[in-house]
Amino acid sequence: MKLKGKVFKYGADINTDVIIPARYLNISDPDQLAGHCMEDIDAEFVDKVKPGDIIVAATNFGCGSSREHAPLAIKAAGVSCVIAASFARIFFRNAINIGLPLLECPEAVDGTAAGDVLEVDLEKGEIKNVTSGKVFMAKPYPEFMAELIAAGGLIEYTRRRLAESRD
Repeated sequence: MKLKGKVFKYGADINTDVIIPARYLNISDPDQLAGHCMEDIDAEFVDKVKPGDIIVAATNFGCGSSREHAPLAIKAAGVSCVIAASFARIFFRNAINIGLPLLECPEAVDGTAAGDVLEVDLEKGEIKNVTSGKVFMAKPYPEFMAELIAAGGLIEYTRRRLAESRD
């Protein structure tokens, strides 16, 4: 799967309450959540983000509570993937479970600025900064995780597997 988008760059320790503030946790509709994504750290994010854009952040992205709303809000806002130096473990799991690709690549974080355009090849783990021409390598996903992401998450993956087993 290949992705391309403009970078929104953030620092370290971006927690789930910044990604989607607790005051919106009574909302379950992904489109409504998307309207509040990142608003406490970047009030213009929802007005500027376009489908396919990419979040790049330093270490410990998604730390804090285990709320599933955070990766859901990011995905519903149109973000195609998140690249960070490291992710909080539960955020990583929640993101993969909904089909939001995450790549750990400190070199890409250091070599990318806000507004740059990235091309990402998830199968290879290749991250190309189109703006600067630099290429970075993240570890590609194991086959089963790549299948989960390609299916759109764990629920859709499971539906497909069950349908295949019935045939």
